[in-house]
Amino acid sequence: MTAPVLVVGAGPTGLTAACVLWDLGVPCRVVDRRPGPGIAPKGLVLWSGALECLDRLGVAEKIREVALPLAGASYWSKGRRIAGARFGGLTGTAFPGPLCVPQPVTEQALHARLTELGGTVEWETEATAVTVNRGGPAQSVSGGSAQSVTLTLRSARGEETVTVPWLIAADGARSLVRDSVGIPFEGHTFDRMFLIGDGRLEGAAAEAEVQHHITPDGVLVIVPQPDGHRVFFDMEPDGQTDPPTEELLQRLLHERGPGGLRLHGTWWSSRFRVHAKVAPRFREGPVLLAGDAVHAHTTAGGQGLNTGIQDGYDLGWKLASVVRGADPALLDSYEAERRPASVRAVANGDQQTRMWLLRSPAARLLRDTVMRLLSATGLLEKKAIPLLAQLDLDHSGSPAVADLDGAPAVPGILRLGRRAPDLALAPVHGTTAVSLHAYLSAGRHTVLLHGDQAAGELAARAAAIVAERGAGDAVRVLWIRPADPAPGQLPRDGAGFAVAREAGAAPGGSGSPWCAYLRPDGVVAARSGPAGLDALLDRLPSRPPRVTPVPAVRP
Repeated sequence: MTAPVLVVGAGPTGLTAACVLWDLGVPCRVVDRRPGPGIAPKGLVLWSGALECLDRLGVAEKIREVALPLAGASYWSKGRRIAGARFGGLTGTAFPGPLCVPQPVTEQALHARLTELGGTVEWETEATAVTVNRGGPAQSVSGGSAQSVTLTLRSARGEETVTVPWLIAADGARSLVRDSVGIPFEGHTFDRMFLIGDGRLEGAAAEAEVQHHITPDGVLVIVPQPDGHRVFFDMEPDGQTDPPTEELLQRLLHERGPGGLRLHGTWWSSRFRVHAKVAPRFREGPVLLAGDAVHAHTTAGGQGLNTGIQDGYDLGWKLASVVRGADPALLDSYEAERRPASVRAVANGDQQTRMWLLRSPAARLLRDTVMRLLSATGLLEKKAIPLLAQLDLDHSGSPAVADLDGAPAVPGILRLGRRAPDLALAPVHGTTAVSLHAYLSAGRHTVLLHGDQAAGELAARAAAIVAERGAGDAVRVLWIRPADPAPGQLPRDGAGFAVAREAGAAPGGSGSPWCAYLRPDGVVAARSGPAGLDALLDRLPSRPPRVTPVPAVRP
């Protein structure tokens, strides 16, 4: 079997994309120049948006079992607490707060899931040359592309030249693929050196709170971990490139911390520069770039890891759809949706880091005053946490969403291009989900029909069309009936679709049957009335899977 997709890079971004492809019936080949899964605990914090992506792949609960829920964050200046925000208050999600877990744990969970799905990673295999082939015969079985990519791969077996219809580049900030296809990496690098140390921290607060101690000489950030703490500092570059010693970290901790803290048993440390960069393009024909290959973040807020996972998920389901017969124009929405999200995340981290590094006494006084005001009014918590969580992204301007014939019948609570709200459900047939979000957690394309018996007839027709196309593994049909069905009408136990009743507040609408297409990421991609159902179904995958899907084992 020749895989239509090659993924370069098996970090969290590449593994997420590969898992989604295999999960949605499209095989891919994955290569990485490293000898095996990552062991450096670079990223630590997983926010709600990334956790929902991991949940759809069946790995979030495994990660949650070993993670530390973070309780909040505080900001200190001149030894006094000036601001704080509590975590864990997000609603409408199974992950109301961030989890702290070393990045290797996330990578190991994704790698294990990839193996379950039938995929592998070819370690110690490096892409050394990349060429985009313009024109040529259309690759109809691989999504209709008339272009391809030729790569040279080097491993212990020697050099290999391969040509594939699609390439996902998740090969990091120094991406060879990005450079090979001529995409620049725009932004800036901070002139400070940053130091990190992971170890045991005696005297630390018992609560799992991230502390930011902002001093005239630099910042100290303390992050609780499941089995220790991380300390983070900035300093003037001194020409050193080796990882910082425990003695240096302890000295900076004594100079900038609240006192009484002792770091020992350090198991990992690093010295590095930080960047704020975003590529102007995320695609060059059949080459699609994701994660650190197209955006570089400061460490503030842990946004790099989270943005990369969401890149991988978005790219994975869209490319799987195209390979399985969806309109290739769907891939135009990848950059249109993910680049603005990346720009926002990079800008947010850049702003936080600049705030840490203020040196002017007047600027520091203004910063502290504003932080106190934002904290006291609750605006810090209300505004900052949703930005970090990356849950409710606005894709209403995306080319991948549309209102179809009869869309005004759909209630306004289902906003086009936005994440679908949660709805309480009473399962009747073909599902055990007690909420819409629980139903969507399977990570499938969902055709939602709402209404009485006429909506049930539409559900039966939609399910028949999906089955005829061989796409039933990737597309699910859900008929939601009103809480009080019309007298004499019973739920239709139709083959190929699920039935549930409203169990809480009704979503509203005109009272007539209505339809909605919810993407694998839970975003409302299309709305219609009965007359628009065929056009809605035409937006879905229309070919059988290339591999047999392996359902996730959920607790």
